[in-house]
Amino acid sequence: MASDHGGYALKTFLKEKLEKAGYTIIDFGTDSEESVDYPDMIHPLASAINKGELERGIIFCGSGNGAQMTANKYPNVRAGLCWDVEQAKLTRQHNDANVLSLPGRFVTFEEGWEIADTFLNTPFEGGRHLARVNKINQLI
Repeated sequence: MASDHGGYALKTFLKEKLEKAGYTIIDFGTDSEESVDYPDMIHPLASAINKGELERGIIFCGSGNGAQMTANKYPNVRAGLCWDVEQAKLTRQHNDANVLSLPGRFVTFEEGWEIADTFLNTPFEGGRHLARVNKINQLI
């Protein structure tokens, strides 16, 4: 998990819930609501996913957009910005997303929990979606 100040409260809540659910959490920061630059926390998490050191990640910022944009700079990262359960389900089923980006200022703690739980427990469908996912990093 990694967040800036805008996602800190939601990250803290979800970290506790996920640990109670049996997940092992590596927290890349931040550690307070003091203003920070989100790339400073997102880059280390995305790098670890990119290298295959971690299977999945959850990132946060106020809107979720900056965190997602930063993470998606890495070729093996597929970060999806999700603000509801259906988005979380589809980003896993159709896009094989390995990073969930949550908008800390736009979802409640309970919505965040439902989104994260869905993301972590929804498998990739493969099939016709695999060919599409394999084209993501193909540049024209």
